[in-house]
Amino acid sequence: MSDTQQQSGPAATQTGPSEDEMRAAYEAELNRISSSEMILQTAVSLLNIGGRRLGLAPPGEPGAGASPPASRDLEQVRDAIDCASALLPILERRMPGELGPLRDAIAQLQVAYAREAQSAGAAAPAASQARPNQQPKPDENDSPTGPAGAEGKQQGPGPAQASGRLWVPGR
Repeated sequence: MSDTQQQSGPAATQTGPSEDEMRAAYEAELNRISSSEMILQTAVSLLNIGGRRLGLAPPGEPGAGASPPASRDLEQVRDAIDCASALLPILERRMPGELGPLRDAIAQLQVAYAREAQSAGAAAPAASQARPNQQPKPDENDSPTGPAGAEGKQQGPGPAQASGRLWVPGR
């Protein structure tokens, strides 16, 4: 079989880069980018994900406008805010003068999250009032036989919250 006959198969119709070309491009990107740039990109990506999970997609993009409450995920929004905030001290060491827009974006997402969490909290009691025959399930920490009552001492804030480094909405 000649060389032209061997190359006329499926491999000859590939238009994308080869595995070696992709590996070389990846290596070049790793050599070009710094860890600070990667951390900054990660923080921005986390804020974008948090905004989308809160229903704050920019106009004109797929999924734009307010998301229905069922598709919102406040836990993911909170995680995104906490993670992006945790990256700030690292970025402060490398690029202290360039973090104003990132801090503003975190603050805006925190405010939007707090509003949404507050309205979700207000909706939960209203839903429980609609079913007056059902009693709420007691929390084991409120019970005298729960962890706080079993040890005979009052539980306070956890170590992360007591350190002052944990962001808590409304505080």
